[in-house]
Amino acid sequence: MKKLIILCSLCCALFGCDNVEKKAAIRLQAARTAFEQGDYNEAKLQIDSIKLLYPKAFETRRAGIHLMQEVELAEQQKTILYLDSLLEQKQAEQAKAVRHMTLEKDAEYQQIGDYIHSSQVIEKNLNRSFLRFMADERGVLKMTSIYCGSRSIHHTAVKVTAPDGSFAETPLSRESYETTNLGRNIEKCDFKLGNDGNVMGFIYLNRGKDLRVDFLGEQSYSTSMSATDRQALAATYELAQILSSITEIKKSREEAQQKIQFIQKKIKERNTEGNPEQKAGADS
Repeated sequence: MKKLIILCSLCCALFGCDNVEKKAAIRLQAARTAFEQGDYNEAKLQIDSIKLLYPKAFETRRAGIHLMQEVELAEQQKTILYLDSLLEQKQAEQAKAVRHMTLEKDAEYQQIGDYIHSSQVIEKNLNRSFLRFMADERGVLKMTSIYCGSRSIHHTAVKVTAPDGSFAETPLSRESYETTNLGRNIEKCDFKLGNDGNVMGFIYLNRGKDLRVDFLGEQSYSTSMSATDRQALAATYELAQILSSITEIKKSREEAQQKIQFIQKKIKERNTEGNPEQKAGADS
């Protein structure tokens, strides 16, 4: 009698497992269909549901893991194609944006150069107090306040004011230096976007207006910002956005490529484990 009960229990268990595998297989087929149709999110949802709903469907779950690798591989390959297209578009925008720019870069000492508007190169702006703008090749926007005068003011910040009285002011510069040339005092302070008190953003928004620049220090000095300098900021600001986008696209592409390599390695390991002869060859 006990043997009969045990036999019936085994049959029920086997029938139950078989029934679970069948139900799980329906989900797996739905995932395959979604994958073939390019609906990767739906495919992943169906695969994840197998683990949640049928945790004992071990064979189907194993097949689901294999399918998930294929889905993730296709997903990353699609991402690469999209990023390549976007990169090509942004590089075309860059080529247009740098027409009036000069790339300052010492190949021996600098890995990353700075783009500066042709109107703001140093040789065209000697003995002048003004705001100079640069965008490095990664898309980091920078500003240097340059004061040149007969007396030192030891400035460490700048303030830009619009005709309506609104203004933006930098915090104290962390990078400032002073020198003299032919009896003229030259002072420079460097600022980066994000640590500039939104001065560069303020200038960009008010680029069509007459702006006043105040050099702030132990003493102050005021000057008008020329239309040429405002245009230089606008062009450099827009170039920086393009270069920043290119930097992020390249970073995302590299991450996607690394994921592809990782998935391909896992698939290769799985195929090797499933092929004893191939595994033996690899071990030898």
